[in-house]
Amino acid sequence: MLHGTEGATQVHVDLVEHLVALVTVRLIDPLAILLDDAVAAAQDRVRIEAQTWSAQLLGPDDRRAVDTAARLISALYPGDEAFDPPPDWWSTPFGQVVLCRMGHPARESVTYAVAGAMLGITRQGVHDLVGRGKLQRHPDGGVTTASVRDRAVRRISSTATSHDEHTDTDRNDR
Repeated sequence: MLHGTEGATQVHVDLVEHLVALVTVRLIDPLAILLDDAVAAAQDRVRIEAQTWSAQLLGPDDRRAVDTAARLISALYPGDEAFDPPPDWWSTPFGQVVLCRMGHPARESVTYAVAGAMLGITRQGVHDLVGRGKLQRHPDGGVTTASVRDRAVRRISSTATSHDEHTDTDRNDR
C-alpha cells in the first residue's frame, strides 16, 4: 500500500502500536476487570498478532487486507448496526488504512464533513474538490466513498513516490 522502506516501516510501526492500544482498551481491559491476571497471556498474544494484522493490512493482497480490516472492525466495534465511525476515527492509523483499503465500511456516500475528516481537510476543501471534479458527488447527497478512497490512495502514493524520489536524489548526491 505504501512504497518506500522508511515510510512503510513507520506506517507499520504506528499501525501496530495503534492496534495493540485499540485491542487492549476495547477487549483486554474489560476482560481484566472480570478475570484479573488471567489476561496477561492474551495481552502478550495481541502484541504478536498486531504485527501480523498490520502486515496483512498494509501488504499487497487486497482481499486479505479487506478481510483483516473487516475482522478487526467486527471484533473491536461490535453492534447490531453497521459500523459508522466518528469523524476523528478516520485520522487514526487504523482509520487511514481502512479508508485506503475499503473506503467507508458501511456507506456508499458520506457527508462533506465526514469526507473532510477522512481526507484530513475541511468541508470547504471537499466542496472545492467536488467542484473541480476530483471527488464525485453522490446522487443522494454528499460524495461517493469510492472517490474519497481513490483520492486518499492517490495522496499516499504520490507522497511515497515523492519521498522515494527525494531519497534516490540524496543517494545519488553522495
